[in-house]
Amino acid sequence: MKKIILILAICALPVMLLAQEQKSPKEREKEFYEAIEAQINQLTEQLELEDWQIFYVDSILTHDYKAMQREIESMSAAKYANSDLFYGVQDKWMEQMYQALRKVFDDKQWAKYLKSGAARDKKMRDKRMKKK
Repeated sequence: MKKIILILAICALPVMLLAQEQKSPKEREKEFYEAIEAQINQLTEQLELEDWQIFYVDSILTHDYKAMQREIESMSAAKYANSDLFYGVQDKWMEQMYQALRKVFDDKQWAKYLKSGAARDKKMRDKRMKKK
């Protein structure tokens, strides 16, 4: 059950970022950090992260999701209509997070992380990259 929740949280965050356009900036900011906090709490519980790891995971997710959000917003403002371009941006940042988290987790934690759905997500990203 926890794996399903983690997978949903990881998949839902980019969608939530797109849906936030209709809310006030304060509401979007609050929901953004709440979503990241929920994801960090899930990873902490699932992988038994140490304090230093929590710090790095928080930094990685906050920075990369913010950067992805900015890039998606700028594409939306420029009236990009091709959804593949948005998926490309999402894939780019998700891959960066994947690589950064690998450096933070030990081998046992990484194996659990991959089993929680990260391996499947990576495979899907790689498949989309081959199509391009």
